[in-house]
Amino acid sequence: MNICKKELAILLAESKALYFADGLFLKDGRPTPYFVNFGLFHKGRLICDLGRIMASYLVDTKTVEDFDVIVAPSYKGSALAAAVAIALWKIYQVDKGFDYDRKEAKTHGEASHAGALFVTGALHDGARVLIIDDVATTMNTKLDLLGKLTAEAVKNGHSYYPAGVCLYLDREQTTAVYDSAGVAMIGEKGQNAIKNFKLKTSLEVQVICGIREIVEFLHNEKVPVLQKGTMAPLSSATVEDLFSYLQTYGV
Repeated sequence: MNICKKELAILLAESKALYFADGLFLKDGRPTPYFVNFGLFHKGRLICDLGRIMASYLVDTKTVEDFDVIVAPSYKGSALAAAVAIALWKIYQVDKGFDYDRKEAKTHGEASHAGALFVTGALHDGARVLIIDDVATTMNTKLDLLGKLTAEAVKNGHSYYPAGVCLYLDREQTTAVYDSAGVAMIGEKGQNAIKNFKLKTSLEVQVICGIREIVEFLHNEKVPVLQKGTMAPLSSATVEDLFSYLQTYGV
């Protein structure tokens, strides 16, 4: 593993953003043995480290040369966008704009006569936009954000150019399969969300690390991880449960 992956794995464990527990469910209704909550990066040091990791990845891969503005989906994405932009400037003296969407368009103040879908005003005509986000599961959030960017560009008479998507973590699992009543079918393997996203948008999707590699590293290095309410090195049973889960739902 490279340094970005190792630092991300350790940070996920230390912050308890990565945890294992019984009875967890995803938003789509499927069970999961683990969850990742980037909302738990709620201290200055933690969010600074998270921004630094993504900034380092963007510089190391030369992705930093391909965009002008970082855009992330609200709400958690607003902190991510700011943290990455700050790290790029403080560490590498690379000055990039950042923005994030609103849940509802602003219609007062500077946006009184034209509802604003984005907050900071960093988006400008001709901007190359890199979307960043925490986790890839269905990629629906990223598709929604692209739709908002298109709507904002049309409203302002601008052209924005998506430069791709960069994610911290890939859950490496397929989408849900639903029955005729719209209920997620347990044990059914769906489609590869990232592959489908690429086909729909023709955009490149980069991921710092996948969950398999994260868990293998933490297990081998005996890094304490939150499991059923207790911080301890990952047990073999926990690792086996994850890989069994990915046998059913994984890409």
